Amino acid sequence: MDGKAAAVERPPRRRRKEARPAELIEAGLQEFARHGFAATRLEDVARRAGVAKGTIYLYFKDKEALFLAAVHSRVTPVFEQITGFVDAFPGTTRDLLQLLIGTVHRQIVGSDLKVLLRIIIAEGERFPVLTEHYYGEIVSKGRALLERVVARGLARGEVREGPLADLPLVMMAPAIMAAIWRMTFDRYAPISSEAFLAAHLDLVFHGLLQPPKAEDR
Repeated sequence: MDGKAAAVERPPRRRRKEARPAELIEAGLQEFARHGFAATRLEDVARRAGVAKGTIYLYFKDKEALFLAAVHSRVTPVFEQITGFVDAFPGTTRDLLQLLIGTVHRQIVGSDLKVLLRIIIAEGERFPVLTEHYYGEIVSKGRALLERVVARGLARGEVREGPLADLPLVMMAPAIMAAIWRMTFDRYAPISSEAFLAAHLDLVFHGLLQPPKAEDR
């Protein structure tokens, strides 16, 4: 009977151990959001996760490694989603941009990824490895994706040549503005997510796309 009871108890412990890195990342994100990178203490992360501090070192070398894992955990699913529909999208560039920018607002501006952005802006100069990793995991991939979208639009005759087509990463400036507003000024002058998204799309459509032909008006 005791052997059977032990056998029944092992799977939950295995599941708990496998889930622990994700739990530590979530606890770390909450501490980073509250205190920033420099002021976050691993003992506080451990306390929030309900484990001993030493447990963190079984999965992450140090606080830096925990932060980078948090970036990876949040960014990779978003880029996999966006890359998937960009590669397979059959419609117009306008429709693709609407889908892409809407996803950015929902999955990045509307999530705790904006907290990571705040830390990079505020503390990146002091911790250059964080900015290097953030560039590699987010910025460089985002740039490459936007360049592909613009190249596709140019080939289809739907995008006009110009400064924005030459530097398409500028298209994401309104999303960064939305994220900064959420974190700083929204409590004083709230702006709806829908308004930010509509203004973002309007700016990109008028700045990047070819004007509609007379017969399409």
